[in-house]
Amino acid sequence: MSTDGENMQYVRSETGMLGQVDAQAVPRYAGLATFARLPQRHEVDDYDIAVVGVPFDGGVTYRPGARFGPAAIRQASRLLKPYHPALDVSPFAQAQVVDAGDIAANPFDITVAVDEIRAGVRGLLTRPEQRVVLLGGDHTIALPSLQAVNEVHGPVALVHFDAHLDTWDTYFGAPCTHGTPFRRASEQGLLVKDHSAHVGIRGSLYDRADLLEDAELGFTVVHCRDIDRIGVDGVIERVLERVGAHPVYVSIDIDVLDPAFAPGTGTPEIGGMTSRELVAVLRAMRGLNIVAADIVEVAPAYDQAEVTAVAAANLAYELITLMADR
Repeated sequence: MSTDGENMQYVRSETGMLGQVDAQAVPRYAGLATFARLPQRHEVDDYDIAVVGVPFDGGVTYRPGARFGPAAIRQASRLLKPYHPALDVSPFAQAQVVDAGDIAANPFDITVAVDEIRAGVRGLLTRPEQRVVLLGGDHTIALPSLQAVNEVHGPVALVHFDAHLDTWDTYFGAPCTHGTPFRRASEQGLLVKDHSAHVGIRGSLYDRADLLEDAELGFTVVHCRDIDRIGVDGVIERVLERVGAHPVYVSIDIDVLDPAFAPGTGTPEIGGMTSRELVAVLRAMRGLNIVAADIVEVAPAYDQAEVTAVAAANLAYELITLMADR
């Protein structure tokens, strides 16, 4: 490892990748709060993985505040280190990872915001090998992200970690909110039919028909209560069997975690996954072609001691490691 000549605060790996700010030279709590203290997009000639914030929460139906999620996740990511021992991977040495800043989305018009987010994500995918990790924001952002990814990769398999289905039709006549992205994605042909899964679903529903309509849209559901019966290994088996060999989009609503592990979110539900369970399922997805991912619904105003933001930052790190290892 050596410090880069032009950007002395960064460490350049033997593979030529510009990595994190050197924690031995600049304390972790100092300097710019880019994700994991990685270089900004303009500081490198090219990149493999872009982390981008989408501070939009105009589609929430209960507690707002996820617009402040990207900043909170970046702040909590300062503690992330360059080597992932569980997977034996140094993600920032194996891939050029950058912080691409934020996509500015109209806070008053969801339709305009969706167009802006789609264009922003598409602009980060300049070649098929590039990957993107979105930091939300509310779950509305998953739809334009999937639209952008489809322009490059075509329909994808979706692994959706969430307490809620997010396949409802409309809220107060609005077709695109944080509760509807995957119904719209299915209707628009963005997903490979019958190769997508919801994981961690729990809580009350409007009607039994919610589950029936979800199945008709092509999803299978791994309920949180299933974890008690089949265990984490059973969840992993069902997810891997479902997605097959298709390109994969991973969408993580932080409320998939129990409020004990993620209190800072807009629509909390009891009885959720533990952070260890979620990380285990993610790590088992090693080898899948994960082309893009998002982590959404972190609302720091309801957080305690950065618990939720730290969880989100580490989940982003897991996803980046899987992408880099691939």
